[in-house]
Amino acid sequence: MTDSAVEFFDARALHLLEVPVPQLSSEERAAMDRFWEESVARQPALFDGPAVACIAIEDAGGELLLSWARVTYRYRALRRLDTCSWLPASVFVTVLQPVEDGGLIVGRNSGSTASPGRWALPGGSAEPPAEGGTLDLAALRRHAAQELLEEVGLTADPEDMTVWGVTRGEFGNIGVHFVAPPVPAGLVHKHHEGLVEAEAARGATAELDQLAVVRSEADVTGLGHYADFLPQVVTRYSAERALRTA
Repeated sequence: MTDSAVEFFDARALHLLEVPVPQLSSEERAAMDRFWEESVARQPALFDGPAVACIAIEDAGGELLLSWARVTYRYRALRRLDTCSWLPASVFVTVLQPVEDGGLIVGRNSGSTASPGRWALPGGSAEPPAEGGTLDLAALRRHAAQELLEEVGLTADPEDMTVWGVTRGEFGNIGVHFVAPPVPAGLVHKHHEGLVEAEAARGATAELDQLAVVRSEADVTGLGHYADFLPQVVTRYSAERALRTA
């Protein structure tokens, strides 16, 4: 998917509303289960954990209303069907972690992930709260900070992270992007190296096997395989920074 296919919402506010999961036919459910089992056979590390699906998103002049439902990862197998009454769109969070010279930290997914070799911002799929709990912006912010810690080894106070933008890309996936305070690039790499070593010591693989600093769309495209939203996010962030520092 190219950057031109990614829609960007300049969201001043984001409201989340839980709704029921759309009903599947018995044929759709059987096909979904079959495709999921085939995926697990190819990649045994896959886990059918809880996930958040975007059912609809409405933009009322910068006030976004995101309707979501509780699903599991196997629902993504519906995307492989030729026809389906409903295509599940994922909701995910990312962190724009600036370094002090103005670039953004990106990481390459390791072979243990669902998208090995793909470069993206630190982040991951949103998770639903416990039954009766509320999924709101504060919960997404905390999740983004947790992803930054787990993938980069860098601790950030969720209260210091602000919503920077919302994107809609491939399969209608919704990305909620937060920006964190700048830190020295050397500090980021030091924390990530420590994380990689700690994971290796326990016989595991870090989610991100390599970090880089990007400042332009050319930097992103030069990486090779990257998340669809990444060029647009980096371009917009760099343009905004140039205006602030002009």
